[in-house]
Amino acid sequence: MSQESVISELQRLGMSGYEAKAYVALIAAGTPLNGYEVAKRSGVPRSTVYETLGKLVSRGAAYEVRAGEASVGYISLPPSALLDRMRREFDASIDTLRDALPQVASPPQVRLVHNLTDRASLLARAEDVVAAARNDLFLSGWPAEIDPLKPVVRRAESEGVEVSVVSFGEDDDPVGNTTAHRFSTPEVVLENLGCRLLVVSADREQAVIGGVVNGDAWGVYTDDPAVVLVAVEYVRHDIAMHLIAERFAPDDFESFWTSDPALRRLRADHGIPAALLRRGPAGASAPPRRGRRSGT
Repeated sequence: MSQESVISELQRLGMSGYEAKAYVALIAAGTPLNGYEVAKRSGVPRSTVYETLGKLVSRGAAYEVRAGEASVGYISLPPSALLDRMRREFDASIDTLRDALPQVASPPQVRLVHNLTDRASLLARAEDVVAAARNDLFLSGWPAEIDPLKPVVRRAESEGVEVSVVSFGEDDDPVGNTTAHRFSTPEVVLENLGCRLLVVSADREQAVIGGVVNGDAWGVYTDDPAVVLVAVEYVRHDIAMHLIAERFAPDDFESFWTSDPALRRLRADHGIPAALLRRGPAGASAPPRRGRRSGT
């Protein structure tokens, strides 16, 4: 990682640009530097370098070192110690805000709904939902979308969250109580839906629902109770169906699943769900309906 990248990350953690540059100059030197030397090595203006170093000293990221009555140098707090201190301070702030923010927040007047327009934002918002879980977590999706969420899912599970997952495809490293979708192959489900559908819901309070196809994605985040209820029941229904299917003899269930007229009718709208998601703003033309197909 370049020094510029390190400086950017330090800024994200609360240092000003000048503070980050001065700190990097100090750790790169490995020996005490005076203000002139810090300014020369870091690019911090000489007119502000002592103010900047004073701020580093105040936050405990650097210390003054006196080599004589008139000579003052500065040495950095070791990086590992700095990062540990930042982590402790950050965690303490999070704990304080977790208690304080609900006390100043007004009850919601409207329910939040916002669109997610690409795969990165879809997964980032899904990760937010997973991280917010305190009691239960429901996920349904393909391994390609579930895998990036696994670290935060495992953290939630370790904190006592009950995790239920439906995976469309083999998962060699499952999380929580994972049910492998077996009614139809992932390829058939993908053809039926027209996308890799991802559903994530936490504590029956918020949900992310989205679709991924090739490199494109779209979706929605909401805390609307009605939508969250549907998202949760979608995952619960899939799990319940698999538990019921296990009571059938394999051949009997396969025959029922592929031949029953009512089920064939429900699966006849190949690709329509994804087309509706892609449709965009209300009022856009509906996707053309396809004729019924004989495949499953």
